[in-house]
Amino acid sequence: MTEVRVPTLGESVTEATVATWFKKPGDTVAQDEMLCELETDKVTVEVPSPMAGTLSEIVAGEGDTVGVDALLAQISAGGEAAAPAPAPKPATAPKVEAEVAPAPATSGGSEMDIMVPTLGESVTEATVSTWFKKPGEAFEADEMLCELETDKVSVEVPAPAAGVMTQVMAEEGATVEAGGKLAIMSTDSAASPAPAAAAPAPTATEAPASTSKDVEDAPSAKKLMAENNLTDVQGTGKDGRVMKEDVLKALATPAPAVVQAAPPRAPVAADQASREERVKMTRLRQTIARRLKESQNTAAMLTTYNEVDMTEVMALRSEYKDLFLKKHGVKLGFMSFFTKACIHALNEVPEVNAEIDGTDVVYKNYVNMGIAAGTPTGLVVPVINDADQMSFAGIEKAISAMGAKARDGKLSMAEMQGGTFTISNGGVYGSLMSSPILNPPQSGILGMHKIQDRPMAMNGEVVIRPMMYLALSYDHRIVDGKGAVTFLVRVKEALEDPRRLLMDL
Repeated sequence: MTEVRVPTLGESVTEATVATWFKKPGDTVAQDEMLCELETDKVTVEVPSPMAGTLSEIVAGEGDTVGVDALLAQISAGGEAAAPAPAPKPATAPKVEAEVAPAPATSGGSEMDIMVPTLGESVTEATVSTWFKKPGEAFEADEMLCELETDKVSVEVPAPAAGVMTQVMAEEGATVEAGGKLAIMSTDSAASPAPAAAAPAPTATEAPASTSKDVEDAPSAKKLMAENNLTDVQGTGKDGRVMKEDVLKALATPAPAVVQAAPPRAPVAADQASREERVKMTRLRQTIARRLKESQNTAAMLTTYNEVDMTEVMALRSEYKDLFLKKHGVKLGFMSFFTKACIHALNEVPEVNAEIDGTDVVYKNYVNMGIAAGTPTGLVVPVINDADQMSFAGIEKAISAMGAKARDGKLSMAEMQGGTFTISNGGVYGSLMSSPILNPPQSGILGMHKIQDRPMAMNGEVVIRPMMYLALSYDHRIVDGKGAVTFLVRVKEALEDPRRLLMDL
């Protein structure tokens, strides 16, 4: 048997799609007769027969994605008995996993499965986001091989040992279950792919390779860049490859505004079509959408409002922020004041810190405070466990650490579970007033908003004060209106006179 493999596709092109097979199993072929046609993102590549004989088997069907040197088909010589071969895959067959040719076998090594790691409590499946290694590539132990996305966090899969990638079983975009097989590797560190043949000279019909960038960016990075209209991101991956972390870092860094001239208007229908883009929702965004709707459908949600004069908190923060930073190594922000004020109020109104379990109400004699944080990939809520036992400095340090992990996409499952109450600060985005949605199964969430100077009547005089609207959304099934209003009033009192927190009043 003679193997038909994917030829060199050109500089920076690593994969192609099988477009058309011109022969089927059992057909006789002549040497150099065209067998199939591959399509890349730059050119169309014809694959000729390396010998005269009979096409015995088609390995990669139409529509399959194949890498350089991947096995396409088998050809038997005229005197060889052709083995019965299955019919080629139809072009409309759903892609489950791409068939990739294994690296050349070498003696002394053994194969090892690369499995989906434990994804966390209640998480049973993930989507393969990015492969950082291809079949034939060598790697070290603990080197990151691929990245998985669940509905909550991204999970990195390290190499269990040094070796060479033999076969990828679950391609990018595939859904895999916990404990499922991702790939097969060889532990023979000496194994390496055969050297690629010299790239053929481009024909007159081929477009010249782009010289602006010769490295394929990570698919998860390209998706984020498309969603956020980013075009120029500095890559830190191999050979300058843009990784997901590079895009997240670029999104966190404000870019200077660029004024662009408007393009000439096309006819209405064509103009609108050119300005539309369909992008599949990430698993995180799908989960956010589902959970928020479930919250609205399940809880008897109601919101009550109040406003707080931030004069005293701002004055106290201004007075002690330098000493606080010098002693504790972290800045004194507003979140620690609000966290302390909420803990104080929850002690008086414990039903806001409770949850419904069937026909029971579970009261929590501790406070695990969820701090909602917006990230480039969606809303996450890291949890500060036992916040009621922490000092101002402990709370600020925990918030700072969790915020950094959220921005970098490094939060673990455990760090987002077990919350009993949540604080959401829409004020950082300029929101003046909103109604936050409950984070099930919690029965309360406090919404903070923008601090804005407003005229207030005090002691018969009109004075300008830094005011903030507060919103408490609560589950009316277990929290009555009186309890909700009392909670919000206690938060207001604690913030307008922070000394009440020290005196437990």
